[in-house]
Amino acid sequence: MGSKLAFLGRDMAVDLGTANTLVYVRGRGIVLNEPSVVAINTATGKIVAVGIEAKRMIGRTPGNIVAVRPLKDGVIADFDVTERMLRYFIQRVHKRRHFAKPRIIIAVPSGITGVEQRAVKEAGYQAGARKVYIIEEPMAAALGAGLPVHEPTGNMVVDIGGGTTEVAIISMGGVVTSQSIRVGGDELDQAVISFAKKEYSLMLGERTAEEIKMAIGSACDTGDDCHAEIRGRDLVSGLPKTIVVSAEEIRRATEEQVNAIVDAVRTTLDKCPPELSGDIMDRGIALTGGGALLKGMEERLKIETGMPVHLVDNALDSVALGSGRCVEEFDGLQQVLVPEARHS
Repeated sequence: MGSKLAFLGRDMAVDLGTANTLVYVRGRGIVLNEPSVVAINTATGKIVAVGIEAKRMIGRTPGNIVAVRPLKDGVIADFDVTERMLRYFIQRVHKRRHFAKPRIIIAVPSGITGVEQRAVKEAGYQAGARKVYIIEEPMAAALGAGLPVHEPTGNMVVDIGGGTTEVAIISMGGVVTSQSIRVGGDELDQAVISFAKKEYSLMLGERTAEEIKMAIGSACDTGDDCHAEIRGRDLVSGLPKTIVVSAEEIRRATEEQVNAIVDAVRTTLDKCPPELSGDIMDRGIALTGGGALLKGMEERLKIETGMPVHLVDNALDSVALGSGRCVEEFDGLQQVLVPEARHS
C-alpha cells in the first residue's frame, strides 16, 4: 500500500518559463512541455484553453476571449492566471487528483525579489502542492547540462530563456556570482515587430515575429544571405501586405538585444574570482535555453569572450531536467535549493 501511495503523491519539478512550462515527474522524466499561455473567456471568467491550444489563439480571438501569458520577464505578472495554469498542468499529470499532494520544486530566475519568490511559492500551494521548494534557473540549467556543480571548480552557464537571460558562475553547489537580465527570446521578437513597423510600416503579430526570428535570425554574420516573406497589415492602407526581408536586416534589428546578452556574460566574467577564471578557460561556457538556439549565438560569444563556448545537447529542457534531478536525488541535492525565508 505504501508504494501505491508514494506513486500517487509523485514529486514533481516545474520549469515555470515565460515562454514554455515544463513538468518533470519523479521516475517518469519530462511529461509535459506546453507554452505558458492561457485563453480566458472574459465574460464568464472561465478558462477556454491552456498551452498549445491557447497559443494558437494569440492574436486570433474574438473580443470576449483573451489569450494571456501570465508570466512576464520570468516572473508572475498575473497571479490568478498563473495559479490556474499550474493547477491545470498538475492535474493533467496527476490524473487521480484526490490523493495527489506532491512536493514541487519550481525553477525561478536568479534575479527575482523576495516578494516575487513568495508569489511563486503561493501559486504552487494554491495549485495543490504539499510543499514547494525553489531552485534558481542557472543552477537548475547547470545540473541539467550535467556540469559538476558540487566540485570546487568553476562552471559557467548562460541560460537564454523567453523572458530572462541568466548568467552564473557556480562552484561547490552554490552560485558564486550571477547576473540576470530581463532580455530573452520575447525581446528579440519585439525587436522584429518594431523593425517591421519602422522600416516597412507593417504591423506583425507575435507569432509571425517569432517564426521569422527562428527562420532567418542570427547573432553574428553566418555568411548565408537568406530571405523570408513576412505577412502583416499595412499601417498606411490598413490592408494585408507581404514583404521580403533579408537575414542581414533581421540581424540588425535584434543587435541591441544580442549585445545586452553579450554584455551580461562579460560583466559576470569580470566579477569572477581569478581562481575560477582559470577553470572556466579550461571548461568553457555552457549555453542553454531556447534563445541559445538562435543561429550564431555560440560563435558570437566565442568571439566576444575569447572562451570556449558549447551549446548543451538538451538546451530547451536543461532547466527542467536539472530541477528534475533535484526531485530524484532530493536528499543529496537539497543544498542547491533556495533556503526557506525566515519569518521574523
